[in-house]
Amino acid sequence: MSNEILTERDGEVTHITLNRPSDGNGVTNEMAVELTQIFAEAGEISHFITLRGSGEDFCTGRAGMGRRPEGRPEALDLRRQNDVIFNCYGAFRNSPAPIVGVVQGSAFGFGCALAALCDITIAADTAKFQLPEMGHNIMPTMAMSSLVDRMPRKALMYLTYSTAILSAERALMFGVVSDVVSEDNLDATVEALSTALLRAPRPANRAVKEYARTALGMDISGAVDFARNLHATVNTSSAMRG
Repeated sequence: MSNEILTERDGEVTHITLNRPSDGNGVTNEMAVELTQIFAEAGEISHFITLRGSGEDFCTGRAGMGRRPEGRPEALDLRRQNDVIFNCYGAFRNSPAPIVGVVQGSAFGFGCALAALCDITIAADTAKFQLPEMGHNIMPTMAMSSLVDRMPRKALMYLTYSTAILSAERALMFGVVSDVVSEDNLDATVEALSTALLRAPRPANRAVKEYARTALGMDISGAVDFARNLHATVNTSSAMRG
């Protein structure tokens, strides 16, 4: 495991930190592969997971973003490279444990995607969010796929086409983050949320995420039936009586 991603186990909680502060925590393809593996493993053993960036920024995007490769890559090779990112997005969605994002500074491109993919995202009031891809002549459906179930359509289209930098408050309105607090109060807010998550039984934490992830793809009747079954199954389990 590289020192570009720090992982700390604290009881039932796994803390993950992007650790390339001199480069704005830009994520290389190798780091994306490592993140995918970390979330797959941590999701199985953790009550919940936190993700943050070291230094001034959360994540300013993918390392080398905006630089086009020399020559014309084969479509199959390009698909394999892109799957590194899609698999990383999938690891966030598929982790049974909820993921809490803690955002300060810039969350641009891939960083904006990661912030939105977290199940709960707490942002400092000084944080900034952007999808800059269109400004680099890159068609950004990869990043959009991370946001399509997080944001209203009009907000997503505006964020993508305009390449505007959103304030934390506007990102809250757009559905990218869950809450905005003063930078001085960021750690205390995350600590209070952590206490609430640890207080809840693990089956309930996981079932809430499972329902939110799955019900979105169902019609109303299916979502209600799934809620009925999940409610009965989880709330009668012995693990809920601890």
